[in-house]
Amino acid sequence: MKIRTAAVLLFALLTVTISAAGPPTATSAAGSPGVSGFGAVVPAPARVVPADGVTYRITAATAVYSEAPEVGELLARQLRRSTGFPVPVVTRPPADGIVLRLAAVAGGEEAYRLDVTAGGIVVLANRPAGLFNGVQTLRQLLPYAADAATVRPGPWRVPGGEVEDWPRYAYRGAMLDVARHFFPVGAVERYIDQIALYKINHLHLHLSDDQGWRIAIDSWPRLASYGGSTAVGGDPGGYYTKAQYREIVAYAAVRNVTIVPEIDMPGHTNAALASYGELTCDGVAPRLYTGVRVGFSSLCTSKEIVHTFADQVVGELAALTPGPYLHLGGDEASSTSPADYKAFVDRAQDIVARLGQTWAGLIEVEDAYDWDPGAYLRRLP
Repeated sequence: MKIRTAAVLLFALLTVTISAAGPPTATSAAGSPGVSGFGAVVPAPARVVPADGVTYRITAATAVYSEAPEVGELLARQLRRSTGFPVPVVTRPPADGIVLRLAAVAGGEEAYRLDVTAGGIVVLANRPAGLFNGVQTLRQLLPYAADAATVRPGPWRVPGGEVEDWPRYAYRGAMLDVARHFFPVGAVERYIDQIALYKINHLHLHLSDDQGWRIAIDSWPRLASYGGSTAVGGDPGGYYTKAQYREIVAYAAVRNVTIVPEIDMPGHTNAALASYGELTCDGVAPRLYTGVRVGFSSLCTSKEIVHTFADQVVGELAALTPGPYLHLGGDEASSTSPADYKAFVDRAQDIVARLGQTWAGLIEVEDAYDWDPGAYLRRLP
């Protein structure tokens, strides 16, 4: 098996992970009314030292100072919405407020330290990603209504104490299947907001399947215009323009989430085959599919045009994706012979490697090579 990239990610094993460094070394009790306790924070921070009886109260005088401007503005914007307070972002640390500062802490790029006293809140981190994570912990310590989209009554108290935290897993992933059921940009962005709150930092977007193709590809325009026109149950479907996809990627990046796009192949390809009959072995395009069966579709991997298709589609997607990963599925290709499957995967890996990105696939890819974990790891550069 030819491995040209840094790693092959086995996404079947990478499920949504919300554990951090392990159970906290100390936790608070339930807390006072209107105050969330440290024990309610998900994932549980690595170290918590509560200060019993101490709270900080967000008021109309509270301001935010941030050495990572986007992180500070995100926090201030949410607090303005829910509290109705002005919550300005200021250029020097306020006497009363929230300070987000870049400073050395233990635990790496995503680590942070959070200190809450009666006089204010300070988050320290090595990098903006750590400040972002600290802010997510702060958000969870606030009353639930602090995440509301409209003004709610207070009080807005944060329990006093110290938190030191860092991730147990560098890759913390969630997946959203927009192929079987299409989700508009706003819905995807709301999902990003939700996973970011729990410090999930990768979103695997399943952009194609038998039931629909969800990203515009200039070199193969019918993929989106026709292949994206339906969904499971006959729903109208839809697709993202390149501008919309870039919007999703940018929205996620501000929230410390990397988009991992997936174009599934050689199986799960009925939407593509229905759009372009030349990708089938008999040259006949099948009908669009709105059911839920799997394993019945396959690109005709012996045709050179199929490899041209893969090259062009993956190339256009790579140009839109600043993150390091391109996911090519590889699962449930029951209609592809083992020999054709291996040959296709080899060439697909070459495409991704040539683009300078990391190829990702599901566990069936390794099964096709009689995967031995030790032998696999020895093949990595």
